[in-house]
This record gives sequence, C-alpha cells and structure tokens, in this order.
Amino acid sequence: MTSVLEVRHEALLGIPLRNACGEGPVWHAEQGCWYWIDLPARSIHRLDPASGVLRQWSVDEHLGCMVLRADGGLTCSCVSGIFDVDLPEEGGQALQRRLASVTHAQPGMRFNDGRCDRQGRLWVSSMVMDISLASPAGNWYCYKRADGLQCMEGGYVIPNGSAFSPDGKTFYSSDTHRNVRMVWAWDYDIAEGRAHSRRVFVDMRDMRDMVRRPDGAAVDTEGCYWICCLDEGCIKRFTPGGVLDQVWKTPMLKPTMCAFGGEDMRTLMVTSLSRGPEDLAGDPEGGRLLMFRPGAQGIAEPRLAG
Repeated sequence: MTSVLEVRHEALLGIPLRNACGEGPVWHAEQGCWYWIDLPARSIHRLDPASGVLRQWSVDEHLGCMVLRADGGLTCSCVSGIFDVDLPEEGGQALQRRLASVTHAQPGMRFNDGRCDRQGRLWVSSMVMDISLASPAGNWYCYKRADGLQCMEGGYVIPNGSAFSPDGKTFYSSDTHRNVRMVWAWDYDIAEGRAHSRRVFVDMRDMRDMVRRPDGAAVDTEGCYWICCLDEGCIKRFTPGGVLDQVWKTPMLKPTMCAFGGEDMRTLMVTSLSRGPEDLAGDPEGGRLLMFRPGAQGIAEPRLAG
C-alpha cells in the first residue's frame, strides 16, 4: 500500500531567496553546509544551517549540475563543458578552470543533470534548451579526469533523474519531457563504468493527465529511489522493485531535485523552480527550498575522483 504524506509549510526555509530553477542540492559533511545551484541565474549557493549564513557566487554560463570533488571543492557542468569551480569565501565571482569541452549534437544545447558513480566517475546529460522542440538530441556522457569526456548514450529530450544504487550496480535515469515521462534502470559495470541492459523502472505515461513528470532524484540506504515530480507537487519513493510505496506532497508545485544530508543523513533538501509571476500566481511557494526528515537515511554522494 502506498502511504501519502504531507510536508508542512513550516519545512520551507525562511531565507531571502527564490530560485528561478534550483537544482543540485548536496550536503558537504566537512563544512556542515548545504550547496545548490540556480541554473539560469548562473549562481551557486551555500547555506550553513547552524548559523543561518547564506553565501552566493556567480559563474559565467548557464549551469547544469554540480558535484563535490575529492578535495572538497566543486565541479560543475555548464553549456560549453565541465569546470572545476573554487569559491572565494566572501562570495562574488567563482573561479573556474575548464576540465573538458563538449561539441553538442546541435546548436542551443547545454548540460543538464549529473551524478558521480561510486567509483568517482561523473555521469552528466545534455539537452536542447528549447524544450518546446521536443528534440531527442540529448546524450549521457561519462567524464574521468584521465580519459576526458565520452558520449555513452543518446536519444533523450530532457535526460534527468540520475542516481546509483547503494552497491553501485544499478544506474537510474529519467526523461522529464511531457512526451516521454519515463524512468529507467540500467545494469552498471562498476569496473568499466558502463551502463547497459536498460529496462523500464517507472512508466509515468500511463497516468491520466500530463502533469506527472520525473525530475531529479536520490537514493536511500534501503536502495529506494526518491524522484521529484515536476508540476505534480510531490516526491515519490519507489522500492528497488519499482513499487511506489510513499508519496510526499510538497508546498511547491514544481520540486526539481532532492538530496539527503545533515549529520545523520536523514534530512532531505528539496529545490524547486519558478519562472516568474505567471508561475507564482498558481504556485506561491515556487522557487523556495524545503528541508524535512522523511524517516529514511541517505547515502553520502560520491565525489569526483582525481
């Protein structure tokens, strides 16, 4: 039986910030801080929950994803490639060093979702920025410092939802576009860093309306897959067998990505988006951040190796 639960409005963070498209939340254990990005605003944010101090940095391009490095710094995907990013403590302009450039399949593309596997390889996706074109030009790439950026799989409109099972042997991904609305599971070769044998994990096309769109995701210690459902205003948890066992209704209509963190890895941070006054008219909490304790425990995100 599926449990339907509600996240109270009190769980919304009371910080003076509203994201255009918040994404990529990650817990930095050594610093005891949360990081996340605002894609079109080209900004990186850090919140110290103990002190309430919020810092912000700017980058040069539309952001895609963000992961932690082995040395505790950040690596981001943008439009033109993959960059190491260092953040001056006082905020302001981030310092970027290009790691890899990309030649996209067609003009008007950028990187989107991304995640490191448990061996420290970065899996990152690309998409056509004008989603009204519904172009399946998006790809999944794998980046390693020694080997550079390699294209692994194509044919996606908005490739998203990347996550790895606790043992690293299953890779999850989704396609958010309303014409696709699928989540897949792949067998993952941890020695070679290769995803293969793709199968349907969750098919959201069989829903009666068009609002259920899978976006960013996380995995807990039980191997359950947590997926933010854009335009549906909820986060859904699926067991490793693909069974929906929990639905968490959120105060915002467009949750974009979730991540576990905190000292005990039992706090879930959720980002969201708001494209302006038209969205806010029907979604007044759009663009805000949410933190609550759902009862599950997460796994520390792997860091980019090297």
